[in-house]
Parts: sequence; C-alpha cells; structure tokens
Amino acid sequence: MAPQHPRPRPEGGSEPDSTGRGLRATERHRSHCTRWAVGYECPVTSDDVPTSERSRTRRLARAAVCAALTATVLFGVGFLVRSKWDPLISLDDTAIRAMTDVTREHPALRDALIVWQEATQPVKLYVAGTLLCLWVWLAKGYRTRAWWAFGTMMFAWFVGFSAKLVFQRARPLVEDPVSEAPGYSFPSGHALNSAAFCTTVVILLWPLVQSRAWRAVMVTVAGVVVVLTALDRTFLGVHYPSDVSVGVLTGVGLVLASYAGYSGWNPQDHPRTARDPDTTTTGSHRDPVPEESRWRS
Repeated sequence: MAPQHPRPRPEGGSEPDSTGRGLRATERHRSHCTRWAVGYECPVTSDDVPTSERSRTRRLARAAVCAALTATVLFGVGFLVRSKWDPLISLDDTAIRAMTDVTREHPALRDALIVWQEATQPVKLYVAGTLLCLWVWLAKGYRTRAWWAFGTMMFAWFVGFSAKLVFQRARPLVEDPVSEAPGYSFPSGHALNSAAFCTTVVILLWPLVQSRAWRAVMVTVAGVVVVLTALDRTFLGVHYPSDVSVGVLTGVGLVLASYAGYSGWNPQDHPRTARDPDTTTTGSHRDPVPEESRWRS
C-alpha cells in the first residue's frame, strides 16, 4: 500500500473550521513563536504589517507629544527669561537673596552644599551611568536597553549644554556671594543632568529589580537626589529657582520622550541578548531563557 502523505495545513498548524478553532490555533502559534520558539522561523503574514505600522505610529506619536511638552516648558520659560519678565525676575531675585542668607549664616551647610555640588557634576554622573550601562549589557544581556540608556543620557547632556548657549542668562548677582560658578545660568546643568541621569537609571534597572519594595526605594532615592541637587544650586546662589525648576522638568521630559519612543520597539537582537520587556522581537533568532527564570534559579 502506498504511503499516505498528510494533507498540508495552513500557517499555524491547524485548519480553520466553522467553530473558529483554526483561527485560535494560529494565534496561539504566533504568540508561542514570537516569545519562546527555538530555531523556528516565524512567518510574517500580510496581517502583521498593518499592526506593526500602527504600533510604530503610536510609539512615535507618544514620543513627539512628550518632546513637544518638554520643549514648551524649556522655550516658554526661556522666552520669559530672555525678555526679563518682571514677575519672574522679581520672584527669582527675592528667593535667591533669602536662600543665600540662610547658607551664609550656616558655614556647615555651605560646606555640605559644596561637597554635594562636586559629587553631582554631570561628567561624574555620566561616567557612573556609562559603567552601569556596560554592566546591564554584559552581565544581564540587555544590550538594546543599555544602548538606549547611554544614548538618552548623552542626548540630555547635549541639550542642556546647548540650551545655555541659546538663552545666555547671567548667573545670580549677590552682594556677598556664597559660591561662584562659570558659564550661563539657564537652565541649571546640574539639575537637568541629575534629573535625566536618575530617571534613566530607574527605567534602565526596572526589569532587573523585581521587588516592589526595592523599586519604591529606587524611585525614592532618585527623587531625593534630584531635589537635593536643585536645592543645592539655589542655596549656593549659583542658580535661580526658575533655572533649576526648568532643568528638572527638561531632564525628566527628555528621558520620558526617549522612553516613549523606545518602548514597544522591535529590534532584531542578537540571539544571546536577553528579552527586554519593553521591546518586542521579531525574526528567526533563538530567544534565550527569560531573565526572570535565571533570577529564580
């Protein structure tokens, strides 16, 4: 008797029928293949293309909205600074005089502020951030996520430096200066870069920190660092309150805009790259064992 060959089945391994079981099987196949397939090439059908395009459009739209809001704050307040809007200038001058008076009366506070100023220099923060990105990449396998974090920090640094050249606001003038700093005042580089650094680090490490308690600790520490840096600049009299406020909002806004464009991206990662929960991978590569399983082992 001649061998009987099985009738070929459509993509997904199941024939569609009136009950819809074939359709469900196809969807299960796609889901399974996308996440855990080993050495199997997932077919990309015409139905997948519109979904991918819509996802990319939504992702880029979110990033554009965040970027637009951040630019509105930066350039809106920057315009008021350049035009010397009286209510803002008066508020800044009054606040800076009161805060430097407090620092002048407490030498120990001034010394602590100087130490914090040196510790939060942008170059030092970004050296630490670069080393952290290398660890996340080489030790944990999150190559794409590490590159996103590094690129975001460098972009924030560039924006902060460029904004100073655009607005060219002079440093506060105080009769008896508590401290001095070179360059322009708006926006505060320390505030902007510390906010961008801390926000990026929190997002970078989020999938590696599984405990809700430790995640809360991480967010709290990041917030404290940003607030202390902002207060440090004003109590030392080297930045106006508007400088640090816009710096913090710009730093956080830049990172959120970058993350909005990154989240949901589908890079063709190397087979040994860990599966990033904020991206979706497509193609015919071999997905590794999830990071969550390795943490439990």
